[in-house]
Amino acid sequence: MGAMKILGIALIVAGTLGLAYGSFSYTKERHDVKLGPIQFSVKEQETVNVPVWAGAGAIAIGALLLLAGGRKK
Repeated sequence: MGAMKILGIALIVAGTLGLAYGSFSYTKERHDVKLGPIQFSVKEQETVNVPVWAGAGAIAIGALLLLAGGRKK
C-alpha cells in the first residue's frame, strides 16, 4: 500500500471523526505558584471545535488522494 493511499485513508477517517464529534477536549496543566518546596498547579480543560468545512475538506482531499494513489503510470 502506497503512502498516498495511507494518507488518504487517514484523512478520510479524521474528517469523519471531525464531523461526527464536532469538537475534542484536552487537559492543560499550569504551574501557578511556587512557595519554597510547595508548588500549586491548576488543571484546565480546553475544548477545540472542529469546523464542518474542515471535516468535509479532509474527506474530499482523502478521496482525491485515494483516487490518485490508485493510478499506476
